[in-house]
Amino acid sequence: MSKRHHPTPEEIAAFHAAVEGATPLKKPARVAHERPKPPPRPVQREIDEAAAVVESLHGPFEIDDLLAIGDASSFLRAGLPRNVLRDLRRGRWTIQNHTDLHGLNRHEAHEEVSRFLAESMQTDKRCVRIVHGRGLGSPGREGVLRQFVKSWLSRSKDVLAFCHPPPSDGGEGALWILLRSNRRP
Repeated sequence: MSKRHHPTPEEIAAFHAAVEGATPLKKPARVAHERPKPPPRPVQREIDEAAAVVESLHGPFEIDDLLAIGDASSFLRAGLPRNVLRDLRRGRWTIQNHTDLHGLNRHEAHEEVSRFLAESMQTDKRCVRIVHGRGLGSPGREGVLRQFVKSWLSRSKDVLAFCHPPPSDGGEGALWILLRSNRRP
């Protein structure tokens, strides 16, 4: 790092002598641009999502919702071709985001899944992984979160498909999820 040079009185006098009689340039006509506006914030959607989380956490639990998905190993949104699920199972999509629900109770897990899906959609992540665990540490060694997560995902309009990954990526203790694209045409 070099030291800053301070001009001597002789150098200052030489500069003034060199520019004596010079005419200053006219100020160019400049356009002042206003700052870019912040992106719009979907306030109503945020309010609706918050209300849905509160309702699902504190509202009555419908066992039918959980039984509707059952212990299905995969899900494909109605109207989509079967090759969407086949490609997901074969790992043709790159996992772009993931979360782990180990150690969370049902309410905390639901909040985390909702937050995670919203974040993934907002950043246009299409293929994500949720690790819910196998339930080996749960009473009765029953994987309760597994069914809850599947039920929550199957009710989300943003989820196109999900399946269990191969054992090397979590097997029965995780899900690969394909989300709809957030890009507008």
